[in-house]
Amino acid sequence: MIHLYFNKVDYEYDVRGLLNAFYPGEPVATHAGLNGRTPAGEKALKVAFYPERTEVRFRGADGWRRRTAAGTVSGRQEKKNVLKRLIYGLLVKETGRSLPWGTLTGIRPTKIVMGFLETGRDIRAIDRYLEDEYRVSEEKRKLAIGIAGREREILKEIDYENGYSLYIGIPFCPTTCLYCSFTSYPIGKWSGRMEEYLAALFRELDYTAEAFSGRNLNAVYLGGGTPTTLTADQMDRLLGRVEETFDLSALREFTVEAGRPDSITEEKLAAIRGHRVSRISLNPQSMNQKTLDLIGRRHTTEQIREVYGMARDMGFDNINMDLILGLPGEGAPEVRHTMEEVAALGPDNLTVHSLAVKRASRLNLEWEKYAEISMENSKEIMDMTAGYADRMGLEPYYLYRQKSMAGNLENVGYARPGKAGIYNILIMEEKQTIVACGAGATSKAVFEGSRIERCENVKDVALYLEKTDEMIERKRRLFAGKGEKREVPASPRKAAAEFGADREERT
Repeated sequence: MIHLYFNKVDYEYDVRGLLNAFYPGEPVATHAGLNGRTPAGEKALKVAFYPERTEVRFRGADGWRRRTAAGTVSGRQEKKNVLKRLIYGLLVKETGRSLPWGTLTGIRPTKIVMGFLETGRDIRAIDRYLEDEYRVSEEKRKLAIGIAGREREILKEIDYENGYSLYIGIPFCPTTCLYCSFTSYPIGKWSGRMEEYLAALFRELDYTAEAFSGRNLNAVYLGGGTPTTLTADQMDRLLGRVEETFDLSALREFTVEAGRPDSITEEKLAAIRGHRVSRISLNPQSMNQKTLDLIGRRHTTEQIREVYGMARDMGFDNINMDLILGLPGEGAPEVRHTMEEVAALGPDNLTVHSLAVKRASRLNLEWEKYAEISMENSKEIMDMTAGYADRMGLEPYYLYRQKSMAGNLENVGYARPGKAGIYNILIMEEKQTIVACGAGATSKAVFEGSRIERCENVKDVALYLEKTDEMIERKRRLFAGKGEKREVPASPRKAAAEFGADREERT
């Protein structure tokens, strides 16, 4: 147990994120006030905010360590960054190790870099900023800067102000995977009401097409869940509805998450192939059968190979595959086997995820059943996957991070030149409005000045069917600028304005 004390409880989420990064899986208890008694043998972190200084103290194996930042700090973002650097320095001393992404927890690193690139900032200056402000390692600074440069090139013809993207959610799956926290429902229980779901979804799509008739639709993403739980006829009608309802003259990308091979048939692939879809995703997660069985994916590795071959034979020329590192029971040998199998197939895109154990996942809720099974990810394993991607002719083009990621690492998308997933970049960089339709989908409106507001559709499918009109009304309010305001972490414009400001930190 780690005991966390504040004289003023603030930035608790960020402090917990750092503690969890250094001590994964160790519970944290928060206390108001600095005078609580910590049980013998347990760790403690005390955070004190004073008018002219910020002070942190940590009790570990060797007693108390202390660091102080003198001076008055203006601005909430800067105050948070100072606090995190103080705590980070203490924990590096205590544990004898640093984190690859330094103090960055749950933040899109490339978004920070992109903001500086757009202001014409020199790459060497951006590199120094990431090191000084966030303590990011040299390897990860190079990765973030390189990916941001590629993203900028890929997005150079995207219409941010007058364009938008469309997400369509099909929240059904054959089964729920062990690690999954997304909104999904077993298709076996909902197949009889799928026509009702499509009717409600079509109403949302009709509203969206009308409301955005004067804007350019740049990307469409059909996700889930598992969209290929739809029948071939339902898939054909849904894709046809999109083509009939929306002006696709400015469309740059149309992705369908084909997802799990146990939901894919030749008829469904033929239905997808018959429309404007330019990119599909076939997601094995692992090519080790023992792992697939453990995480609840009721298909075989042979089915993955068969479906992939079928898609290629039908003419799909932009296929993505998703992998997860850190799955229960998988270490370097298992990951190497997966990479060998994937390399033999030769996908056009490869997305490598570091497992993040979310609160709502079965893996977290039933943790005791899996606690003794190793869940390993490391720099060496990430480097191995990057090496395989390079040999396959794939280069990194987008990156994002999540809280509680295995090894405190990252998710990286790799692609052949000209095959990068545009929607993936847009949703991470938050540069363009995304209209999201379907149960559990979240729409995000980007206004002038980088102001971002959002609204969420209800997750429960039955409630979504009942309240479709309310979901449409939420969108009307959002796009009128009356959605839920959100603080955007590490705003590029704010960061750019503060770049190079003189700061002093005495520890």
